[in-house]
Amino acid sequence: MHKILTSAVAAAMVISAPFAASAQDWTPPGPITMMIGFAAGGGADTQARLVASAIEDATGWTILPEQVPGNSGLNLAAALRDAPADGTAIGMVVTETLAYNAVREGNSDLQFDQFTMLATTAAFQLGLVAMAEGDFASWDDVEAAAAAGTPIRFGTATERQADMAYHMSQGSGIDFNIVQVAGGSEIMNGLRAGDLDIGWVAGAQAGPVQSGEMVNIATAIPTPLAESPDAPSITDLGSEFYLDGYFMFIAPGGLPDDARQALAQAISDALTTPETEANTLVNRAFGGPAILTGAELDGYMQSAVEAASNLMEAVN
Repeated sequence: MHKILTSAVAAAMVISAPFAASAQDWTPPGPITMMIGFAAGGGADTQARLVASAIEDATGWTILPEQVPGNSGLNLAAALRDAPADGTAIGMVVTETLAYNAVREGNSDLQFDQFTMLATTAAFQLGLVAMAEGDFASWDDVEAAAAAGTPIRFGTATERQADMAYHMSQGSGIDFNIVQVAGGSEIMNGLRAGDLDIGWVAGAQAGPVQSGEMVNIATAIPTPLAESPDAPSITDLGSEFYLDGYFMFIAPGGLPDDARQALAQAISDALTTPETEANTLVNRAFGGPAILTGAELDGYMQSAVEAASNLMEAVN
C-alpha cells in the first residue's frame, strides 16, 4: 500500500510561476460570489475572507463572501456546480472535499473533474493533538493508557479523518473511541473540556501549541509540523498513510482559461504579498502559503482521488 501523496506534499511550498500576460486582461463581468464551505468565525473562514479583502484591494473587483457549510464541503460543491462558469462564482473548500468526500459520496455530479481547480492556499499543518498537561501528552502516554484499559476518545472532523483514526486503530492495535464533531475548533474545545483525549487538528492548534497549552503528539503530514518539528510521524505509529491536504479555491467546470489564470493569480498574490493580512495569517497558522495551480494542481487532485480509494479499501 502506498503512502498518500508524499511527492506532492513535498512540493507544498512551491509558489506558482507567473501566468501568461493575457490573464492580466481578464476582469470579472460582475461581483464575485465567494462561497465558503466552513463555519463562520473559524480559521478557514477567516482565511477566505482575508483573501477576498486582499484581492479587492489589489484589483478593485467586488467579492461577496457567503457561508455554504455542511456535508464536508459537498454542500458548497453542489451549489457551485450549477453557478455561472464566468468567474463570478468561486468557492473555498479543502482538497479532500473533491477527492475523499466526493469519491465516498459516489455522486458523479460532484467529482473533481466537474469543477475547475483555481489554487491552493495553505497546506494542512495536521497533527494529532492533546492537552500538554493532560494524561495523553505523548504517544507513549496513549499506548500506556490503552495497555491499562483506559478508553481513549479520538476526535475527528471529517469522514476521512474518522477513517484514518480507524486505520490508526488497525495499525497500532489500540481500540479508539472515535468521536466525530463539526471541526477542528470543536475538537480543541473538546480537549479543553475533557470530553476528548486526542484529535486531528489541521492548523488551528498553532497558537495553543506555541503557548504550551496543547501538544502535537504526532504529525499526520510528510513534512515536519511548523510548531512541532520533532513530533513522530503517524507512519511510524501504525499508519500506512498520511493525512495531508490543502485549503483550495475552485470554480464551476468549464471556466475559460483566462478567467482561471487571472483568478488563480489574484489568489496567489493575496497570499504571497507580505503586506496582506492573508499572508500574515497563513504564515502564523499554516506554515506559510502553499500554492498549487494549473496542471500541477490538477495532477495533485488526480493523485488524491487515487489515494482516497486506497484508504477506503484499507479500512473496509
